Amino acid sequence: MKIVGLTILRTGKDVEEPIPLTTACDLSSYGYFQRQGVKEMLTFFSKTFTKRTAPGQRQSITHESYVVHCYVRSDGLAGVVTSDAEYPSRVAFVLLTQLLEEFLQTVGDSWKTVTAPESVAFPPIETYLQKYQDPAAADKVTKIQQDLDETTSVLHKTIDSVLERGEKLDSLVEKSDDLSRQSKMFYKQAKKTNSCCVIS
Repeated sequence: MKIVGLTILRTGKDVEEPIPLTTACDLSSYGYFQRQGVKEMLTFFSKTFTKRTAPGQRQSITHESYVVHCYVRSDGLAGVVTSDAEYPSRVAFVLLTQLLEEFLQTVGDSWKTVTAPESVAFPPIETYLQKYQDPAAADKVTKIQQDLDETTSVLHKTIDSVLERGEKLDSLVEKSDDLSRQSKMFYKQAKKTNSCCVIS
């Protein structure tokens, strides 16, 4: 699970093409000579899918081994997360919502007049890119779900290991009943034996 790129864009009726305001990429898994091509591809994906997403909508588009998660706010501010196919879309949209909110708090409405691509300085985008590389660590619900899955897996392994040792649960129950009957008989026998030897 990996995020390859994050982009914040300006879109709307007053712009012909969406304008990337700021971008962050993690291209470490690509060769040095591939990185520029991958970055251009990410920009193309961001602009194309933002243009095809209605205001107020969220959508995830799969292309080869990538999934592009796109969210366009009703005010024309848009965010795009490009990730591998395994990355959870719910976490991607949580990331986009938080990222766009912080962007608005930091930059204000000045983004509405920007016309030059990637001309808005917003350093926290790099922090978001790093923080959300591990979706379970960044998103509490995903972390809880992962913990539950691990616990369920451990329980299944425990029951399977008991059954693998050749002991069926039914035979364990029978043995338990036998022990219970034997302990009752022992108690009665001990009571009889002790009653004859009572010292007063």
